[in-house]
Amino acid sequence: MLSPWSTQLLLLSSLLLLKAPGPSMSCLLSTETEDFIDWWQHAVFYQIYPRSFKDSNGDGIGDLQGIIAKLPYLAETGITATWLSPIFKSPMVDFGYDISDYMAIQTEYGSMSDLEQLVHEANSLGIKIILDFVPNHSSDQHEWFKKSAAREAGYEDFYVWSDGQLDEEGQRQVPNNWQSVFYGSAWEWHEQRQQYYLHQFTKEQPDLNFRNPAVVQAMDDVLLYWLNKGVAGFRIDAVNHLFESESLSDEPLSGKSDDPLSYDYTEHIHTKDLPEVLDMVQHWRQLLEDYTAKHPTGGTRIMMTEAYAGLRKLADYYEDENGKRGSHLPFNFNFISSVNSESDARDFVYNVEKWLIYMPRGHAANWVMGNHDNPRAATRFGADSVDAMNMLLMTLPGVAVTYNGEELGMQDNLEISWEETVDPPARNAGELDFKKVSRDPARTPFQWSDSKNAGFSSADKTWLPVHANYPDLNLESQKLANRSHYKVYKSLIQLRKLPVLRRGRFSIEPLSRAVFAFKRTLKDYNTLVTIINVSDKEQIVNLTDFINRPQQLIVEVAGVDSTYEPGQALSSSALAMAAHEGLICKLLET
Repeated sequence: MLSPWSTQLLLLSSLLLLKAPGPSMSCLLSTETEDFIDWWQHAVFYQIYPRSFKDSNGDGIGDLQGIIAKLPYLAETGITATWLSPIFKSPMVDFGYDISDYMAIQTEYGSMSDLEQLVHEANSLGIKIILDFVPNHSSDQHEWFKKSAAREAGYEDFYVWSDGQLDEEGQRQVPNNWQSVFYGSAWEWHEQRQQYYLHQFTKEQPDLNFRNPAVVQAMDDVLLYWLNKGVAGFRIDAVNHLFESESLSDEPLSGKSDDPLSYDYTEHIHTKDLPEVLDMVQHWRQLLEDYTAKHPTGGTRIMMTEAYAGLRKLADYYEDENGKRGSHLPFNFNFISSVNSESDARDFVYNVEKWLIYMPRGHAANWVMGNHDNPRAATRFGADSVDAMNMLLMTLPGVAVTYNGEELGMQDNLEISWEETVDPPARNAGELDFKKVSRDPARTPFQWSDSKNAGFSSADKTWLPVHANYPDLNLESQKLANRSHYKVYKSLIQLRKLPVLRRGRFSIEPLSRAVFAFKRTLKDYNTLVTIINVSDKEQIVNLTDFINRPQQLIVEVAGVDSTYEPGQALSSSALAMAAHEGLICKLLET
């Protein structure tokens, strides 16, 4: 464990020695106040899963007009940036991650004019739109793949093809032992072309060949097309899968599984995290910077990247050892992959510190609490930890990423039956094991109210069943309640406007195995302290050593079930913290 002084990490903007605008924490920065932080560096990015957000036409599927109708909700909440899971034309084998036309809108979501309206109305409300970009693979229904399968001139090598190999009996076999992320061989025979093609996901998602300059140019054209539509950037899906070893060599066994069709069977040294991936990310960064320079009125166009990889590799996405910059925000999944309801305070502190240690100086940290591929935070950490986890997310330095519904504490719908299951890896796993891998429980419709289908749709049947708890857990009821997860979340977004959270120094410590605390400090402003009890028992906390000198705590934000109220004065030497409670307090000299 690193000593506390080694974690006194400074945000890039504070290095600019900007004079704070006033001595009182009540003086919030307005959106017009210049504090040398670019729009994205301290934003809350709100992920919308369009299929489940709001249905406007009664077909049981969320759509663009539904999102447009709810833009005032995002603005009222304080959201200034949202990224949409894929909305492009698709056969929907993997619900939009199998794209058949990168420059068209899936008809069940709406039209191009709907997208243009969405961008326009969002921008008028001060909300940036980020699109999901899926470059690793297309749908097998894409014209590119059809042309490649037919060996049409210019498209012969648009995808990764191989003759395979013959066994001792002369029978055709797959080229190697590579597996699909979604189970089974990563190779599929194509009868027309008489070759195998690579698919690291479903067989309907053939991998594009980024060693072909024509593919790179085609994808550049896609990015420029959507930038011209007014989007503020892209979240790049599965970016570390973009390149494969040209040798097509077998991957070494991992020892983690005895099933040769399981993705865990091998170490993916030939199909993930190849050095060429960074080159491509840096290429796209330059494209975005060039576009921003030519069109400065739209602000910085950004790139967020999804890669489940080691910290050293993720740090390189920010910038490589030569200082060449890549992704603005390589997603940090530590709160999803490295901590859970069994973690203690030391685990949380370690996972915060290690990201900040590996992140190169001069970049914005980011923290992802949930997404459409993993169980919801309320399910992972427990329903009574919702407020504490949002306090953690919102008061750390840098960018916060919220998955739609987690501001309400929505939970996974674990009662989805086999017959109702639609997620590809879950269907591949079969009826006995589908619940172990299904992502459907975290993708159920947004719970707007206690009306039919939680106010999501007027249809008799929605694409996934609404969680049965919606009569009690919904936005409308939380808006009316004296205290609610939504009201806590909204207050946290307002709190983030404080200069001390935008530009303040940061330090964090485990106070015990059960409780950790961190503080944000900035000259001329009151220090903010976040205290979180991750245990299932009440804890008496002494903060005196952590805050260095006797000071009074004044509650800024308390959770739904807390006995404390905002504005209440508390002792720093004997603070009672309920099980799974979080508190945010400011410090006053005594």
